[in-house]
Amino acid sequence: MLMTKTTRIFGANSVKVKRQKQPGRGSPSLRNASSRWEKTTLAQFLRLSFYFLIALLCILGSPVLAKVPGSINSSSQLPINSLTLLAVAADPASLLQQGKVLYNAGNFAKAVEVLQQAVQTYKQQGESLRLAATLSNLSLAYQQLGAWSQAQQAITESLNLLKGQDENENLQIFAQSLDIQGRLQLTMGQAEAALATWRQTEEIYKQVDNKSGVVRSLINQAQAWRTQGFYPRSVKTLQEVSQTLKSQPDSIEKTVSLRSLGDALLVLGDFKKSRQVLQESLMIARNLQSNADIAASLFSLGNNARKQQDTAKAIAYYQQTVEVSPSPLTKVQAQLNQLSLLIEDQQWAEVQALLPLIESQLHQLPLSRASIYAQVNFSQSLTKVNSGVLQASSQNYYSGFSTKDSAVLLARAIQQSRSLGDRRAEAYALKSLGGLYEDTRQWSEAQDLTRQGLALAQSSNAPEITYTLEWQLGRLLWAQKDINGAIAAYDAAVNTLQFLRRDLVVNKDVVNQDVQFNFRDSVEPVYRQSVELLLKSQQGKPDEKILEKARQRIEALQLAELDDFFREACLQGQRVALDQVVDKDNPTAAILYPIILPDELQVIVKIPKQPLQSYSTQISPTEVEELLVKLRKNLVNPTATKAVQTQAHQVYNWLLKPIESELQKSGVDTLVFVLDGPLRNLPMAALYDGKQYLVEKYAIALSVGLQLLDPKPLVQQQLRALTAGLTQPPPGFSKFAPLLAIKSEFDGISKAGVLTTSLIDGDFKKKNLESEIGAASFNIVHLATHGQFSSRLEDTFILDFDGQINVKDFDTLFRSQGKTIVELLVLSACQTATGDNRAALGLAGAAVRAGARSTIASLWQIDDESTAMFVSAFYRELKSGKISKAKAIHRAQLQLLKHPNYKAPSFWSAYVLIGNWL
Repeated sequence: MLMTKTTRIFGANSVKVKRQKQPGRGSPSLRNASSRWEKTTLAQFLRLSFYFLIALLCILGSPVLAKVPGSINSSSQLPINSLTLLAVAADPASLLQQGKVLYNAGNFAKAVEVLQQAVQTYKQQGESLRLAATLSNLSLAYQQLGAWSQAQQAITESLNLLKGQDENENLQIFAQSLDIQGRLQLTMGQAEAALATWRQTEEIYKQVDNKSGVVRSLINQAQAWRTQGFYPRSVKTLQEVSQTLKSQPDSIEKTVSLRSLGDALLVLGDFKKSRQVLQESLMIARNLQSNADIAASLFSLGNNARKQQDTAKAIAYYQQTVEVSPSPLTKVQAQLNQLSLLIEDQQWAEVQALLPLIESQLHQLPLSRASIYAQVNFSQSLTKVNSGVLQASSQNYYSGFSTKDSAVLLARAIQQSRSLGDRRAEAYALKSLGGLYEDTRQWSEAQDLTRQGLALAQSSNAPEITYTLEWQLGRLLWAQKDINGAIAAYDAAVNTLQFLRRDLVVNKDVVNQDVQFNFRDSVEPVYRQSVELLLKSQQGKPDEKILEKARQRIEALQLAELDDFFREACLQGQRVALDQVVDKDNPTAAILYPIILPDELQVIVKIPKQPLQSYSTQISPTEVEELLVKLRKNLVNPTATKAVQTQAHQVYNWLLKPIESELQKSGVDTLVFVLDGPLRNLPMAALYDGKQYLVEKYAIALSVGLQLLDPKPLVQQQLRALTAGLTQPPPGFSKFAPLLAIKSEFDGISKAGVLTTSLIDGDFKKKNLESEIGAASFNIVHLATHGQFSSRLEDTFILDFDGQINVKDFDTLFRSQGKTIVELLVLSACQTATGDNRAALGLAGAAVRAGARSTIASLWQIDDESTAMFVSAFYRELKSGKISKAKAIHRAQLQLLKHPNYKAPSFWSAYVLIGNWL
C-alpha cells in the first residue's frame, strides 16, 4: 500500500497521499491515461519524437483531426492547423469545435467527453462517414490521455466503417484515420506495423494527389525506420521529405512539416541542417501570422541551441516562445527548459524570479499527463536548487521553496495520475517522491514508494521508467547493507538498459522539454555504481566470476557511451573475445582494464592462461582526472620532459606497478588496454616506471571493448594502400597549419614496399576517396590530413579539399568497397579537441565507425617531419610480415625516441593503435 504519512520529515503538516481504487478498464476516467509528451521516458521518447501527426509535432496541441466529409456549405468550415474540420450539423459542429478548443488547451479529458457526445449524435443520425472521422479524432484524444485500449477501440471502429470507400474525399478520410492508427501503433512499440500503416497512407495520398499527406507519411515512416535501428534509411527518407517540401507553397501544414523535419534532424544529430529547417519553418509561420506555430518553431530552435550548448541563445528562444505562445502548457514547458538552463549556469537571481511564475501557472493547467510531468519536472528543479552543493556556491541565495514544496507537488502529481488512471505518470511521480525520501535518508518509506512505482512501471510495459526505479531500489538496498538485494536490483537495471540500448542515443532533455535527463547523469552512474558494488562484494577475496561480470559491465557502459555519441547502436557483427585471443592466438599479450570508481581506481588484469586478478588504489575520480589533465598538457610540450616523467610515474604506479613482476615472469611483450573515462586521452606508451617509458618495454594497443572483429594478423599479404592528404587546409579552416611534409611521408610508404594510390590536395575529396575505395581492394587507408576528435559527434571530423568529413560518414566512406575489409586505417595528423577531457571518445568512435580492423591515430598534432619519419619506419617494419601491428608501431616509436631531435614524449607517444593489434 502507498503510505499515508508521506513527507513526514518535510514539515509539521504532512502531505497526504492516499491510495485510491483504480478505475475499471472502461472507466471514463481513462485508465492508463497519458499525454503525447512521454515526459519521464528515457527511451520511449525516442520512439515518440517524430511520430506525432503533423499538427501534433513539437509542443503545440492542435490535433490532426480526420476531416469530416463535407456535404454542407463551406461557410461552416473550421480551420484546424493543416487540416480542416467541417461542421456536419448544428449540434455536432458545435461539439467538434468545442472539442478542438479543449484539445488545443490541453484539456484532453474534457475533449474526449465532447467528442463522445458527437459520436453518439452521428450514430443516431446514421452518418457513417462523419462518425468514422469523429471516432478517429476521439482515438487521437484518447491517445493524448494514454487510454490505449479506448484509443484502439475507437480507431478500429473508424477504420471498419471506412473500409471499401472509393471516392477521393473518402479515401483521404481513410488515410487520415490510418495516420492516427500508425501513431497509436508506434506509441505501443509496434514499429513494423506503424511503418506498414504509413506506407499505406503514403500510397493513398499519392493516389488522391495530396502532397502534404505524402510528406506527413514520409516523416512518420522516418521515425518508424529509426525506431527499428535503420538510421541511414531514416535519414534518406527525411531527405526525400526535404525535397518534397521545397516545391510546396507556404501553408500551416508546410511550416509544421518543416518543424517536424527539423526536430527529426535534431534527434539524429544533424544540428546545422536542423537549425536551417527550423528557421525556415519559423519564417513561414511568421508570414502566416500563426502564433501557435511561431511559438512551436521558436521552442524547437531553443532545443537546437541547447543541444549545441549555446545557453544564451536557447534561453532567448524559450523567452520568445513564452511571449508569443497562446498555449499555457507551452509557456510552462518553455519556462521549465529555461529554468533548468539557469540552474546549470547558477544564475540564481533569474532562477528566483522564474520559480514563482512557473508555480502559479502549473496550478492553472488542465489535467493531463503533460501537466503532471510539468509538476514532476518543476519538483526536480526545486530539488536541484535546494541541494547543498548548489547553495554552497551562493550562500545568500534562497529560492523561497522547501523540500516540502517539492513533496507537495509530487503528492499532487500522484493523485492526479490516479484520477486519470495513468500508471506510467504515477510510477514516475512515485519514483521522484521516493527519491526525495532517499535524499532525507528515510530508507523504508523511500523503498516502499520505489517498489510501488516499479510494480506500476513493469505492469505498464515502460522499461524506460522501470530501469530508473530498479536503480533507485538498488541504491536504497545498498544503503541498508542488503548487498545481495542491491546487486539483484542493479542487475535488473542494467538488463533493462541493455534492452533499451538501441534507444539510449540522445540527450533527451533537449528534445523532450519535460524530461530532465542526460547520459552522464542517468545512464553512466548505473553501470559504475553496479561495478563498484560488485567489486566491494568480494570482501577482500578475489572472485573471478565477479571480476568477469564487472569488466563485462564496464564494457557495456563503454558501448552505451559510443551509442550515445553516435545516437545509434554502432557495434555490430561477429566478434571474438579478447581472452580467447590472448589465451590461444597471442599468448604474450596481457589485457588491462582500469576502472574509475567513486573512491578508488580498480584494475582488472588478464594474463594469458591465468585467471583474472585485480588490484586497486584508493583515490577519488577528481584526483585522477586532475593529474591526467596536467600530464596530458605537459605531454604536448617538448620541454616538459621532467614533469611528464614525474606525473607519468604516478599513473604507472596506479596501473602497472602491482602486476609488474608477474608480467615479466609470464613473458608478456604486448599490453592491451581497455581504458576508462579520461584515461583514454592519455597515451599509455608514455607511462614511466622511474627508469624507462612503458614503450621501451612493451608494444601497446588499445581496445574499445572486450572483443575484436575477426582478429586476423596482417601477415603474408601484399600491402596495398590508398594514401590521401592535404598540404594546405581548405578555405575556412585557417587555424590548421600546412602539412608540407606529406609528400615525403607518402614517399616513405612507397619506399617501404607498399603499393600506393595517392590523392593529394585537389584530388583529395570525399567523392574521390569513396570512389577509389569502392574500385579497388585496399587493405590500408592512410590519411595525412588534419582532423579533430571530440566528445561531441558534430566536432569530430577530418578535412578534405572541400571542407570537413564528419565521423558519422565514416561507415559509408570506408565500408563501401564490399570486397575486402580495411585492415588498417591511419589518421596521421589528427588531434583530440583542446580542453575536452573525453575527446578520445571521438577517436574510439572514428575507429568503430570506419569498420577497420585496426586504426592508428595521433592524440595531438606533431611535427610533420617526425611524422614522416615515424610513418616510414612503421611501414618498413610492417612490410617485413614478421611482426604484429602493435610491435611495428612499438619499433617505430623507439626509433623516434632514440633520435636526438625527437626523444621527447611529445613526438613519439602521440600515436595510438586501436583494435586488432595482431
